Amino acid sequence: MAEGKGVALDRAQVKKAVQALQAFLKTKSTSDSLFLDDTQQISLLFTLWKIPKVAQTIRIPLPHGQRSDTDEVCLFTRDEPKMTSEQTQRFYKKLLEERGVKNITEIIPYKVLRTEYKPFEAKRRLLGNFDMFLSDDRVRRLLPSHLGKHFYERKKEPLSVNLQSKHLARDIERVIQGTSLKVNNKGCCCMARVAHSGMTADEVTENIEAAVQTVVAKLRMKGPVMKIIHIKSQTSVALPIYSSDLSHLDVQGVAEKNAQTPKKEGKAKKMKTEDLKQTESTAEGEEKKVEEDEEIPQLVPITTPSKKPKLEKPSKKKQLKKAPKPAAAKKGKKSPSKLNKKTGKSDSKVKRKVPKVK
Repeated sequence: MAEGKGVALDRAQVKKAVQALQAFLKTKSTSDSLFLDDTQQISLLFTLWKIPKVAQTIRIPLPHGQRSDTDEVCLFTRDEPKMTSEQTQRFYKKLLEERGVKNITEIIPYKVLRTEYKPFEAKRRLLGNFDMFLSDDRVRRLLPSHLGKHFYERKKEPLSVNLQSKHLARDIERVIQGTSLKVNNKGCCCMARVAHSGMTADEVTENIEAAVQTVVAKLRMKGPVMKIIHIKSQTSVALPIYSSDLSHLDVQGVAEKNAQTPKKEGKAKKMKTEDLKQTESTAEGEEKKVEEDEEIPQLVPITTPSKKPKLEKPSKKKQLKKAPKPAAAKKGKKSPSKLNKKTGKSDSKVKRKVPKVK
């Protein structure tokens, strides 16, 4: 997988960059960091030639531990059958002591994580109390829904460990003192922590060389991969330690052109045939038009259409005859409604004129 992707680092140049970075960190150290013996992380910044098609996580074993002894590590375990949460904690503490594991500061069973760390504030407190999280590989898939997004935003998601391994101490030591690189398919830059400011220049240089070799070997990409590699801390400028040559670009360009030429030729042939068809169709259409024009005589008497006799339309006056008036509306005869009204008025007048009888 590493064919055509070799990266030749200049050890002297890498050591100079490490020494310059350490000198910068000493001058920028504050009073707080001196009292607390705080060390800064040293990371590698990889810039790739192309954006990867698939996301990938690469575990990188380092010859020298990149975490200080003061870092606190938390371990999530599964719930043992027929045991309470306290009994489960005691069981795994005893197991780690028997196997010689001394880097784990706290053990949290899965049941405790579900119940005691369900509130949002408890999860944030848990995230801030520990520098690294490990998990039993048997419960690793169940943790994301209970941890929340902040563990993944801070890049502190738990790393899986096989607690049933015969070489448990060695495996846990490799995971804790090693590092991991997350290659994203949304950009061409990725970063991995490889050392801290409390290490010597030779130790940092050896870690850098080991990390670069592992990353180049495990990347799922063909051809030249690395464009530039920088080294930096949390507060410093990125210092370049490797820059690829541009000679391979000419070879790639020639190969791509050779691969694209048959496609282009095929497209050109198709375009030519389509153009020929279009020209033939237009020529045929023009010939037909010319033939039609030739068939029409030049002088043709134009006959005006004879005027049709106008049809007599029935006059509106004839159509609209006066409707016969009803019998009640004739002169001398009044409508019953009017008669009733008048009779009612006369009755009322008569009633008014009649004197009251005592």
